[in-house]
Amino acid sequence: MAPPKLTDYERERLENIRRNNEMMAKLKVHSKVSELSNRPKVVTKSYSVKSEKKPKTETPVVIRRSLRTRGIPPDSKGLDLDATSDSNLLIRNSPQKSDSLVQTLGPIPMKDAYRGADSDRSFIESLVDVSNKDFSEEKLNGSVKKRKIECSLKLESMSLDPENIARIVPGRITQMKFFPSNDRKMVVAGNKFGDIGFWNVGENDVFLYHPHQAPISGILVQPHCLSKIYTSCYDGLVRLMDVEKEIFDMVYNSDNCIYALSQPKNEANCLYFAEGSGGLTVWDNRIGKCSSNLDLHETRINTIDFNPQSSQIVATSSSDGTACTWDLRCIGESKLTALRTFARKRSVQSAYFSPSGCSLATTSMDNTIGIYSGVHLEDETSVYHDNQTGRWISTFRAIWGWDDSYLFVGNMKRGVDVVSTVQRATVMTLQSPHISAIPCRFDAHSSEVGMLAGATSGGQVYIWTSS
Repeated sequence: MAPPKLTDYERERLENIRRNNEMMAKLKVHSKVSELSNRPKVVTKSYSVKSEKKPKTETPVVIRRSLRTRGIPPDSKGLDLDATSDSNLLIRNSPQKSDSLVQTLGPIPMKDAYRGADSDRSFIESLVDVSNKDFSEEKLNGSVKKRKIECSLKLESMSLDPENIARIVPGRITQMKFFPSNDRKMVVAGNKFGDIGFWNVGENDVFLYHPHQAPISGILVQPHCLSKIYTSCYDGLVRLMDVEKEIFDMVYNSDNCIYALSQPKNEANCLYFAEGSGGLTVWDNRIGKCSSNLDLHETRINTIDFNPQSSQIVATSSSDGTACTWDLRCIGESKLTALRTFARKRSVQSAYFSPSGCSLATTSMDNTIGIYSGVHLEDETSVYHDNQTGRWISTFRAIWGWDDSYLFVGNMKRGVDVVSTVQRATVMTLQSPHISAIPCRFDAHSSEVGMLAGATSGGQVYIWTSS
């Protein structure tokens, strides 16, 4: 049988093998390999370095706890703009936190919530005395003093004195209010840690309490009784600070975040708060439970404000990019329909009625301040304003002054812009060398024309007065 014919590849392979063998023979590679293999083996002594025995570390046992017990709001998606940057730091960074308060859903004695170095006895007694005095004056007059609508404010007369500056709370202020008193010039502020601070303007004493575990979302000082103050929080709780009983009582407990708290003027029986994703809850103190739960917006409600001339008309602002007005007399219907909807391109951070109730002002993240007027708020004007405060500064919210003439809003240059509703433009900026931080949240004193409070993300409060 004839041998198989080799292919070109096989012939080339055999030729390569032959050439390699000839080259190895010339270099005497095989003889050197055999010499090396016949040499006696040399045994070398070796040693190993004994590693130092490290102490055994135990793996920590991780105990799973609910968001509520850790003080973190259940709905993290709702904490945009004002709280996302701090949602995971609420308890860890809270000053002098008490683990016993984390799980307390019942009443908290004021002495346990107090965070001051000195006694708060003088503060408690003075607040009770002021409350009783205001109540006695109301009875003598027969009615509550109405807020001044007409005023002769001269913007150039507003000034900031160094003695009217104080750091009320640690960290970023999220809510601030003047006490609605004709005699007492007191400010109460809430911060991102759940603290509530009180300051008599012009005095050195500040009284700090810690009734909540997350950012404060609402403060309501009862005009008929200054010793009763409602607070709401992202932790889902609404509490009543009753100074006469010296307790922070539990009013409402929700599994959802509470983003805003409001109440009609001269209405002591009902509370209105923004709960969860776009919900408005009505709480009736007379029956001790919710009387209504309304779904008004697609996402969280940022502010709730009642028309001062018609307590049944309320305005809401929302992160869904709209502000709406509602008639609460229609709550009994199957679905509550907005009277008017004011659409913006981005989240609307506030919507406030003017003192006369004839206009509405909105502040939006689309860098506008909207001014709506007319019988049905049909006349619209947009004023440009840089509202990009970022994650670490509370969002700007333009508020009305003491009549329908001016709006006050902070700016990124550590000043306060004054917007004229007549000229529909920024006409002045309040500046001072004493301002060390950006004022974000404001409140105008109800009976002192020209007294304006501005709060910062550093816990300071500035008080402008008119001479």
